[in-house]
Amino acid sequence: MLSVLDLFRVGIGPSSSHTVGPIRIAKRFAALLGDSGVVGDVARIEVELQGSLALTGAGHATPKAVVLGLLGLDPETLDPNTADADVAAVYTGKRLKLSDGREIDFDPEADIIFAYGVLPELHPNGMKLSAFDADGATLQDETYYSTGGGFIATAKQLRTPPEDDIVKAGNDVPYPFGSAAELLSICADRGMAIHEVILTNEDAMRPREETEASLDRIAGVMLDCIERGLVHEGILPGGLKVRRRAPEIWSKLQASPQSNEREQIFDWLNVYAMAVNEENAGGGQVVTAPTNGAAGIIPSVIKHYCADAEDRTVRLRKFLLTAGGVGLLYKQRASISGAEMGCQGEVGVACSMAAAGLAAVWGGTSQQCANAAEIGMEHNLGLTCDPVGGLVQIPCIERNAIGAVKAVNAARLALHSVEQTKVSLDQVIETMRQTGIDMSSKYKETSQGGLAVNVIEC
Repeated sequence: MLSVLDLFRVGIGPSSSHTVGPIRIAKRFAALLGDSGVVGDVARIEVELQGSLALTGAGHATPKAVVLGLLGLDPETLDPNTADADVAAVYTGKRLKLSDGREIDFDPEADIIFAYGVLPELHPNGMKLSAFDADGATLQDETYYSTGGGFIATAKQLRTPPEDDIVKAGNDVPYPFGSAAELLSICADRGMAIHEVILTNEDAMRPREETEASLDRIAGVMLDCIERGLVHEGILPGGLKVRRRAPEIWSKLQASPQSNEREQIFDWLNVYAMAVNEENAGGGQVVTAPTNGAAGIIPSVIKHYCADAEDRTVRLRKFLLTAGGVGLLYKQRASISGAEMGCQGEVGVACSMAAAGLAAVWGGTSQQCANAAEIGMEHNLGLTCDPVGGLVQIPCIERNAIGAVKAVNAARLALHSVEQTKVSLDQVIETMRQTGIDMSSKYKETSQGGLAVNVIEC
């Protein structure tokens, strides 16, 4: 079993697959050079971005991510306030410091290649890194894939049959499950809620206090991101000249916080989600939930329904564990990569996770939580990923706001009944997977279709 802490990871924007993943890939390759004993002979490094990483990498800050990773930085611990300066120094000086302390010539504009014509076989987000000696001989090369949500894999790992991969990479847990049906069966047989099953499994991976501390940190980073986004004004980078709107909406809400207008609940959810995704689009610190492109939905819902409650900590942990359990199902049975599934695999999955988490906080049964997750995804099926200009701004920021409102409605609907919905959670996950496979590549994070070609970039 994967851990829910594998899904909720602290990183930087604007993309988990195009920024966080490439940072990890480049860092892993830099470490490989040291581990294999060739770093002392390295004179040049070349990075080839393939597939979606090439097509939308410029707008998703992939070159910046590559440089940060080659410098040995980690997305969870790097300081986003100094990251730009670190990258600028490499671009200006055209020099890269290796793990052995030496510096080599490295021009990101020449040594990071956008291989637009290369279509990776195993996953749309391919990245090949090569190291050469002074005579041009290859010392080391490896192809990696950024598989969504900050997860990365080598070609060998992706070619490994699923059953063998589980044996090698999975964690032994007391309550393993490979489907929602199995998870619900465990809940029924043991008299446990979903969040209790997930927490017990996490206990097999680390002491409970460490898990709880990590969950608290994740919630804290999410809420801190909202606070920054509510006051951070200005124009987002990238050339589209998109203005941050969350501060203005927030100011209006602060002026009339007790308004009797029923629809104002939409404004609260909207502003929290937009605050996060505007921070993400600006390269700020966010939590993959389960991706950066969908990072605003879960924080929006927990901010409105958990953060100010007397039992805040209990609610936040229950929410994240339940939502994380649902996220594991999508990660293991389908994909959370926009380049594979379209935006149904990002915003759709986040909506589904948030709906389940809120249903749990509201006292829903395990079946009702699964129903909420199913409803959240069912009405996101077929959602395309067509970012204008290859940037996570249009339609991504507003899409998170809509997803947060939809998640709350899904939880509400689920709590009105106790029986399983006509469509099960397993069935809707499989439907999402099949839809993603059938979806044209134009609508899967390539910016070759949809809004990306029908909206004129300014």
